[in-house]
Amino acid sequence: MNRRQGRGHGTDLRLPLPARLCLLTLLSPPLSSAASISPPEPISQAYRLALYMQKNTSMLLWTYLQYQGSPFSDPGFSAPELQLSSLPPATAFFKTWHALDDGERLSLAQRAFLALTQHLQLVGDDQSDLNPGSPILLAQLGAARLRAQGLLGSMATSMTALGLPIPPEEDTLGLVAFGASAFERKCRGYMVTREYGHWTDRAVRDLALLKAKYPA
Repeated sequence: MNRRQGRGHGTDLRLPLPARLCLLTLLSPPLSSAASISPPEPISQAYRLALYMQKNTSMLLWTYLQYQGSPFSDPGFSAPELQLSSLPPATAFFKTWHALDDGERLSLAQRAFLALTQHLQLVGDDQSDLNPGSPILLAQLGAARLRAQGLLGSMATSMTALGLPIPPEEDTLGLVAFGASAFERKCRGYMVTREYGHWTDRAVRDLALLKAKYPA
């Protein structure tokens, strides 16, 4: 892969127009008045967006690793032992996960994707410094953050329709070590892009359960 592809002057870092229009359609709130929304509508919209996101998570992680050099770009690289304390884990015991009520299920997902939007911003800033000539990677990170924000909005609308309280926004990053080494920042970005995929997979399962519970 040519890791410096698209470095020339005048490179357009934006998504193609059809992709932007499709994404904006998915992210747009279905109705202006929360009181008039029935649960199936926003839940179905959130589910469609989560499915759309799921199609891109593997490519985001692969692209990220290719731009970081060895050992990240080595075939078969995986480091599940690396964990970020500021990101909630997506894994859970199946029995515990299945027994969650609607409020618990959506609140956990809300907190996770709020954290992911903040972490993806940090990773994007890191990569702008570490890989300034990588418009493909930077565009994918930006798109992932936009989608995570869209899913947050759809889930918030779903919670309002269900009469559930929306978790307050909080700073999940806390204090950031700006003197972190390049390797530390690469590791951090790997964990964030990996967990973005894991949480998207979980969101699809969460929303599929809710979609079946509140059919249109």
